[in-house]
Amino acid sequence: MNRRTAVAGVLSLTTGLALTACSSDSVPQLEVTGAFMPQPVSDMAAGFLHVKNSGATTDRLTSVTSTLSDHVSIHETENSTMRMVTSFEVPAGGELDLERGGNHIMFTELKQRPKRGETVSVELHFEKADPITVDIPVKETTYNPKKQ
Repeated sequence: MNRRTAVAGVLSLTTGLALTACSSDSVPQLEVTGAFMPQPVSDMAAGFLHVKNSGATTDRLTSVTSTLSDHVSIHETENSTMRMVTSFEVPAGGELDLERGGNHIMFTELKQRPKRGETVSVELHFEKADPITVDIPVKETTYNPKKQ
């Protein structure tokens, strides 16, 4: 092996490591847990879940889609007032909590009312990360994990 080949090999290895380090740090690492939907009693429903970001880059939940409804939105709750928003931040090294009494997913004009024990499939869309499909279990109407 001559000096030129050795230098080219070291440069190639160093560049590869640098690209790997950059790409893993610049991509949010998202995990969804704790998903549930109280059984709906009308043509509207709410969904709740937690998105954990163990990556070093902040992301944003920008929309949610589902076959349950053509009208799925994300809502913020402040001072007992609910309003639709365009996105929620998922901070680097942090979590986005969508929970009862707070921020949530809102389904309107349901195509059918899911029953307790069934699941509702949703796709979460993010600004940077790939979409995540979640099967949300339908719980009793009064279900609240904080009170369990």
